[in-house]
Amino acid sequence: MVIRSALKKKLLKGETALGTFAGMDSTDAVEIIGRSGFDFVILDMEHAPGAPNSIMGQIRAAEGTGMNVLARLPNVERTTVLRTLDIGVSGVLAPQVNDTATARSFIDATLYPPLGCRGFAPTRAAGYGSAPILDYIAEANSDLLRMVQCETEQAVGDVDEIASIPGIDLIFVGPYDLSLSLGIPGDLFHPKMVEAVDKILAVCKKSGKIAGIFVSSPEEMKKRLAQGFTFFAYSMDTLIFSAATRAIVDTARRAIAEK
Repeated sequence: MVIRSALKKKLLKGETALGTFAGMDSTDAVEIIGRSGFDFVILDMEHAPGAPNSIMGQIRAAEGTGMNVLARLPNVERTTVLRTLDIGVSGVLAPQVNDTATARSFIDATLYPPLGCRGFAPTRAAGYGSAPILDYIAEANSDLLRMVQCETEQAVGDVDEIASIPGIDLIFVGPYDLSLSLGIPGDLFHPKMVEAVDKILAVCKKSGKIAGIFVSSPEEMKKRLAQGFTFFAYSMDTLIFSAATRAIVDTARRAIAEK
């Protein structure tokens, strides 16, 4: 069938998955990420210029390397969710899910009736009509990875109720936005952040949800692993590329200066 469920199956078994965000809107960048050995890539449509028509090529580039491809939505409007799913991603990450009403609306938009309100068309996700419709609908409802971001003080306060909504597979901590919301910008291990993250992890454990988080260094990832996270979005393509080019220039400049 069309949906690639390897990532969801891996996570549900309690295994750890490593990926990164892609914001360069580049098929080449996504293919390089896939050939590097990441388990998944998250095509960013919230903070980057990606849109359904531009990320379709990136999805194909990811699939060509065997990497699972997810998308972070720009919003959770029904049409936005529908158009993103129809181009064939393995999962979607919903931003700014701050309350149960938003979470329910998002999940409803990802599920075909009678479980939800997703409309059907013989799109790329459905194999352009080549997949038997009943088989495809059953697979789409069961195998899609559905993720919500917990990135505000309000979301943390409501996380227990959000996690109780059927259909949500993973709660993803956006640490930088959460630190902003808590009034401690960028202080990711401030006592307020520690308390918030501990609460999210406890809720995930109690409700059987996968716990995910953004990290930007090996040291940070080690700390989050020890805490119990299993889904890691490690940095993003622009930051990785920027760090690599700066390191090259710094090394070259030192060599020139020492000549």
